Amino acid sequence: MKVKLLDLVPQYESIKEEVHEALDDVLSSQRFILGPKVEELEAMIGDLCGVGHAVGVASGSDAILISLMALGIGPGDEVITTPYTFFSTVSSITRLGAKPVFVDIERATYNIDPSAVDAAITERTKAILVVHLFGQSAEMKAILSASERRGIPVIEDACQSIGASYGGRMVGSMGTAGCFSFFPSKNLGGYGDGGMIVTGDADFASEARLLRVHGGRDRYYHDVIGLNSRLDALQAAVLLVKLGHLGEWNDRRRENAAYYSEGLSGADGIEVPYIDKDAVHVFNQYVIRSADRDGLRSFLSEAGVGCEVYYPVPLHMQRCFSFLDRGKGDFPEAERAALQTLAIPVYPEISRAEQDYVIGRIRRFTENIG
Repeated sequence: MKVKLLDLVPQYESIKEEVHEALDDVLSSQRFILGPKVEELEAMIGDLCGVGHAVGVASGSDAILISLMALGIGPGDEVITTPYTFFSTVSSITRLGAKPVFVDIERATYNIDPSAVDAAITERTKAILVVHLFGQSAEMKAILSASERRGIPVIEDACQSIGASYGGRMVGSMGTAGCFSFFPSKNLGGYGDGGMIVTGDADFASEARLLRVHGGRDRYYHDVIGLNSRLDALQAAVLLVKLGHLGEWNDRRRENAAYYSEGLSGADGIEVPYIDKDAVHVFNQYVIRSADRDGLRSFLSEAGVGCEVYYPVPLHMQRCFSFLDRGKGDFPEAERAALQTLAIPVYPEISRAEQDYVIGRIRRFTENIG
């Protein structure tokens, strides 16, 4: 049997007619950049998150970058974040001339350790950039407490976690702003790049809208130096169709995750994902842990099971960030996670037979090495 890590074809087949109709509407209108479809999506994502404002941009990476720009982050500033995340979380900080200040992650959730955040704050700290990794919210209570006590804004990188929540609040709604990605592999994925910033702050939203169109409110008149980062109407049309199914798809991901966790219970040397009791997890990835991760990965790949490592090298050990003078041993939990974690297929349309095959292969591996 072959089991893909992610197969988007079944999803497309189930909504194909809706998608074609939505795309035809845009093609007939010939309005491709921003416009009514983008505005409709912004309103619906804002409602989903329970905030007053949403700003469509070209990618999740740009959502983070523009959010930091809207805060005025620049040279000499520090931004506290995690070393165990996708590259753009940290490159967005350095691109502005600011310094990323890493703190380690929690072993169980792989999210930033809130107990370390407060201790990392200095007089130069201008923001805390929290990542809700793999579909589960970071532990926000302590982080928000530190933010409020020290007067430092929080930006939420929720690019993997749309629809997730913590303490009854949707990710993206708890800080000054939240950032989403609509990359095709996300729970809410478009047919290309796209992103969204959500915020309850009208002034912040206004600044983000200014920055996404070259820093100009009127054509050819530029108030600030912005960038070209507009969500296009074709992507918005696709995402509007998919948004109507997101709740069902996230439920299915949780069901698939629970089936894996039960099926892998007691498997020697395998740790299944931990779910924070205060969080609703949406499983953009289902990540297991093994001391012999590379051996397991090779075994599954040979058996036709799609799997992937997120992420093999923590960002403090990446060559391009060597100027930060951090290295091996500085953030041991992030480094262990990079060596031990493996994502297996959890997309909504995966069948129980396929999941049984994946479970069986993992158990066979553990028996062989036991």
